[in-house]
Amino acid sequence: MSSQAFPVFDLGVFEAATDGEKKRLGAVVDEICRSTGFLAISNHGIDDAVIAAIWEKARAFFDQPAEIKQQARAPYPGYPYGYLGPGTEALAKSRNVDTPPDLKESFNGGPLEVPVGMTDPEALGFCYAATIWPEGAKGFAEAWKAYYRSMEDLAARIMRVFAVGLRLEEHFFDSYVDTPISALRALNYPAQDVEPKPGQLRAGAHTDYGSLTILLPEPGSRGLEIIAPDGGWTAVPPVPGALVINIGDLMALWTNDRWVSTMHRVVNPPPKESGMKRRQSLAFFHQPNWFAEIACLPSCMRPGAKPKYEPVLSGPYLMGKFKSTMTAKAG
Repeated sequence: MSSQAFPVFDLGVFEAATDGEKKRLGAVVDEICRSTGFLAISNHGIDDAVIAAIWEKARAFFDQPAEIKQQARAPYPGYPYGYLGPGTEALAKSRNVDTPPDLKESFNGGPLEVPVGMTDPEALGFCYAATIWPEGAKGFAEAWKAYYRSMEDLAARIMRVFAVGLRLEEHFFDSYVDTPISALRALNYPAQDVEPKPGQLRAGAHTDYGSLTILLPEPGSRGLEIIAPDGGWTAVPPVPGALVINIGDLMALWTNDRWVSTMHRVVNPPPKESGMKRRQSLAFFHQPNWFAEIACLPSCMRPGAKPKYEPVLSGPYLMGKFKSTMTAKAG
């Protein structure tokens, strides 16, 4: 574990460690997740070529004229995948905070396969809906799928770190995340020629819904901020070669609020700090299997106490979050 102000966790060291050393490292992660739930993961083992390919293809997609990108747009409001153009989303509204639209555009994709035997109509109509691939974008879908698969594998490995941190058997979460309903989002924050409107950010303050998020920020980019334990906003510094991890609302529920799902946002740094320059990132939103029951973990409840939350199913829980967000937007 790094001694920097922002924690950096070496995943390769953990995976090669003895059981005793894994418990020690897991306890460090437990402490981080109890305070901010944000850390960087180094030595993650993702192939550099896979990362380079998705960067190249995503940038090439966003570089296209708007009318070309719109050919891959979501067919109707609320459809989860495809292209979302500028001015279509304001994340702060998920918290009933009215702000101007976020200064970003995105391309979104979901699971690459539908599990055998899946018949739930809501799952098939939303989480397993078809990703709308851009036409004529040579190599885009292949690069996207390779990165998505790498993220699925990495998320499962991080969940093993989490299991050890929560004093569970290392593979406790494996059966919960073997057919996850995760989503990948490529984000482009265009260069700004004019000052933003009052209260307008690149991404408004929000928490993530699922178990964990894996963020690949553009090297050297700035703007991501989190609420620190003292209540103030603090910047997440770029960590070369590392991925930024944060836990989501479902993990807080799973741990009976032992771990926190921290509010975060993407701000516009001052122009002298390249705040007006273009910024890209890739966010993988990890969500357990549709029918996974998320109930308070035994290690997160005192003897004789009752859980704060009733058990939920991962998929319907996620749908409830999205529906409340859409209601907030409509209001």
